[in-house]
Amino acid sequence: MSSQTTTAPKGLRTGTLSTADVSFFVVSAAAPLTVMAGVAPIAVVLGGIGAPAGYLLAGITLAVFAVGFTAMSRHVRNGGAFYAYITRGLGKPVGIAAALLAMLGYNGMEIGVYGLLGTATADTGHALWGVDIPWLPVSLAGLLLIWYGGFRSIDFGAKLLGVLLVAETGILVLLAGGVLIDGGADGLSLTSFAPGNVLVPGTAAVLAFAFAAFTGFESTVIYRREARNPERTIPRATYIAVGFLGLFYAFVVWTVIQAFGQDKVVQAATADPGGLFFAAITTYVGAWAADLMHILIVTSVLASLLAFHNAINRYGLALAEEGVLPAAFGRVHPRHRSPYVSGILQTVLGAVVVLGFAAAGADPYQQLLLWVNTPGMIGLMVLQLLAALAVPLFFRRISHDEGRLRTVVAPVTAFVLLAGAIGLVVTHVDLFTGASTTVNTVLISLVPAVFALGLLLAYRLRRTRPEVYANFAAEPAEPAEPAEGEISCPPPTSSSSTPASAHPSSPRTPLSPSTTD
Repeated sequence: MSSQTTTAPKGLRTGTLSTADVSFFVVSAAAPLTVMAGVAPIAVVLGGIGAPAGYLLAGITLAVFAVGFTAMSRHVRNGGAFYAYITRGLGKPVGIAAALLAMLGYNGMEIGVYGLLGTATADTGHALWGVDIPWLPVSLAGLLLIWYGGFRSIDFGAKLLGVLLVAETGILVLLAGGVLIDGGADGLSLTSFAPGNVLVPGTAAVLAFAFAAFTGFESTVIYRREARNPERTIPRATYIAVGFLGLFYAFVVWTVIQAFGQDKVVQAATADPGGLFFAAITTYVGAWAADLMHILIVTSVLASLLAFHNAINRYGLALAEEGVLPAAFGRVHPRHRSPYVSGILQTVLGAVVVLGFAAAGADPYQQLLLWVNTPGMIGLMVLQLLAALAVPLFFRRISHDEGRLRTVVAPVTAFVLLAGAIGLVVTHVDLFTGASTTVNTVLISLVPAVFALGLLLAYRLRRTRPEVYANFAAEPAEPAEPAEGEISCPPPTSSSSTPASAHPSSPRTPLSPSTTD
């Protein structure tokens, strides 16, 4: 009996991640400390004391998106996350194009951050010890460290990210607590949320930054196969992630405004945006806390890199199982149960990009980070837009008992709001890149170009590999019932396979909802 059990096929480690674990992955990807200390001061410069409301509005928009998104997650069990949802609603050509766009988006969001890792480490070394640390060796060492984190088991990554996330949010809570206890510079006030301070010309730019601060929260569904009871875990983790980020961002920015006073904070942020949070925590907590914040920014960046790396590896695994990427991407480590070949190849791609920018003499922050991140961020926002549109179209085709609020009202509302958000980001893209119009045009054009390439790939697959095209994003087959006295082993893991321990879908959930070609 034991010998039969040990020869069961090895896939991803199923039933491992709790709601908290999945939440750690997606919140860590957003890098809350880095976003607050590095980007929020610019939002204050642009939007004034009403900046905190921008983060709340972005959080509300994405919470509306999550309503339809999580409703669909209970009906689509494919491991391809975004592209599977989009395929079910908008058809295979758009779904395959979305798969390529997802690879651009997540790789762009991760690889560019290696430039930030180098500069953040250099800034920390200079601030704490007065030493100049070259950015390139740090970025290359980060590539190896993140590869190892992704190579290890998913529960190892969840525990590590849990510790790092608690540390980076903890230092922000410490700052906020110091301000609240002391009463701020001029006493505490909620006028940041008054309409007159929110509805100002700079709010549009603040919203663009705010939406960018949530990037990665939707990746909860990527971990479906590794989650415990995914029908509950994934929706809960999604709501926790977007709710926490929206409230936490708004609260922290508000407390920093109180720290300097509503009449002086914009001037302070304009004079030294990079030092705003460090000055606040030095005043209200102590210099030691500022030193600790410098260190925790580096660990925040590492946590974000690991979270995106894990997401990319699982997309590569899913697309290999679909037959779109080479089969090597789908190999799973027999011990750690991680998509280790996909991780190796993703690390090599990151090294090529980092070394290419370094060879060209590019600035690691202004060019490697901002130029690579920007198309990635826009690509992920477009995927959210397409997923919102896919939800009502999907539910029109199947029998279900979900209400119209989840299947029509919320996703259509989210589609309109996300379209506006993308418009804000594109029209204010110069704030993200600091680059010329020509560079910005190229960066933005990468998104439709990759999408068009995906459509061409879809039509090529339909003509040359019809079996791959026909089975793309297919629903998992139910595991067969074992014969009497026979030991049940799980089927080989693939994007169209479910763990043997999964509960059979309810009668209202069809195994293979029809999709349009």
